[in-house]
Amino acid sequence: MSLWQTIRQTIAPSQAASPTVPADACFWRVDMHSHLIPGVDDGVSSLDESLVCMQKLANWGIEKVITTPHISRDWYPNRSAELRAGRAELQAVADENGLNLTIEVAAEYMLDEFFPELVNDDDILTFGAERYVLVEMGWAAAPRQVEDLLFRMQTKGYTPVLAHPERYTYLYEDNSLLTALHENGCLFQLNWMSVAGRYGERAQFHARQLLKKEWVDFIGSDMHRPVDLKAMEALFSSVDYELLKKQPLRNESLR
Repeated sequence: MSLWQTIRQTIAPSQAASPTVPADACFWRVDMHSHLIPGVDDGVSSLDESLVCMQKLANWGIEKVITTPHISRDWYPNRSAELRAGRAELQAVADENGLNLTIEVAAEYMLDEFFPELVNDDDILTFGAERYVLVEMGWAAAPRQVEDLLFRMQTKGYTPVLAHPERYTYLYEDNSLLTALHENGCLFQLNWMSVAGRYGERAQFHARQLLKKEWVDFIGSDMHRPVDLKAMEALFSSVDYELLKKQPLRNESLR
């Protein structure tokens, strides 16, 4: 019995292929935010779990996965060489199981006090010809001088992409920082589970506001484990799915 046949027997019904979801549901074709390298962060814990996640993405129309492990000095001090080795393992699993997926690796960088050192040393995992860099801010408060930090990235030839801006609660009452970042060339990546309500009503509301403003440059799964798949599938029947089609998405440019 092949590895994939073994995995298929362990998938819960909610994670099996759904006949109600069209094969091109993910019309953007490239998922550029996920945590599918086992054991390097708070994402999947095994290649078996990675395979389940990759199979579902392929079923929905994704052709390329740019997986983005966390990099932060305090929590996940991952190194580029180790993550590239993890990417090679994912590609091998995808190929062995007949998945029509190209796997690349970048990272989700915490904007902590150590991040400027990585920028200065050009030790950054980017994606796309524009050298996109996926960054996240702390959950309690935005880092001080965040605008200056992102400007320094731009002067080094990087294009900052802020992960899930709809989830930072300190931006809910005052979105002036978000507006300033948008006006100064920082791109925004929306979590598709936010649209489906996975993170609560407030995150869902602010996701909708970003969609209405057409400020969404990338859509990303931010998938951490197979249990996320049910919430992800809810996007395709969401009232905001049509709004997503109106966004100036750059995902397709990454193919």
